[in-house]
Amino acid sequence: MTETAQHPTIPLNPRRMSPAEMTRAVGSFAGRMVTRRSVREFSPDPVPETVIETAVLAAASAPSGANLQPWRFVVVTSPARRRRLRLAAEAEEREFYSRRASAEWLDTIAPIGTDWRKPFLETAPVVIVVFEVHQGPRSPKPYYVKESVGIAVGLLIAALHHAGLATLTHTPSPMRFLNEVCERPAEERPYLVMPVGYPAAGARVPDLARKPLAEVMVRC
Repeated sequence: MTETAQHPTIPLNPRRMSPAEMTRAVGSFAGRMVTRRSVREFSPDPVPETVIETAVLAAASAPSGANLQPWRFVVVTSPARRRRLRLAAEAEEREFYSRRASAEWLDTIAPIGTDWRKPFLETAPVVIVVFEVHQGPRSPKPYYVKESVGIAVGLLIAALHHAGLATLTHTPSPMRFLNEVCERPAEERPYLVMPVGYPAAGARVPDLARKPLAEVMVRC
C-alpha cells in the first residue's frame, strides 16, 4: 500500500490580538475606509512608483481558486497610451450611452452624473487595467476567476486609499479594445480599468449615503 505524498506546508505563526487590540485595529481600518469615495477629477501630479508596486503586491496576496492567481495588473503611465485608452473607451461609451444602455440604467446612474466622457483616463497619472487570466499557452485553466479577481481588486482599492490616493473603478462596455491598447494576449480578458492619482484641487464627489449596518448585516 503506497502512502499518498503530502503537499509541503509551512507554520502559520499567527499573532493573536486581545479583544481591545482587535477593536482598535478594525476600527482604525474601518474609519479610514469609510472616507473612500470614487473620484473622477484627478491631479496630473505623478505618484511614487513604489506605492503603486506595493499596492499591487497587496492585491496579489488575495485568495484565489486553487491558488492559480488568475490576475494581471497592467500599469499604464505613458501619456500617449493613456490618450489611446481614453479615446478608445470614449468611443465605446458614446455608443453605450446613446444606444445600448436602458432607460432604467440611465435613470439609476443619473445622481452620479456620469456620461460617455472619460477625461480621468488621461489626466490621472496612472491607470491600472486589471485582466482575468484564462487558459492559454502559458497559463493553466483557472477556477473561480471573477471571484478571485474581484477580491484582489478590493484589496487594491483599499491599499491605494490607505496610501492617500484616489481611485475609480471604470468598466467600459465592451472592453476587448483594452487587449490591443495594453498589448495583452487573448487569454487575458479585461476586468476593469482603474485610474489612480491624487484628487484634483477642489475635486467634488456626489453627495451619496451608504446603507447603515442594520440594513447590510443580518444575524442568524
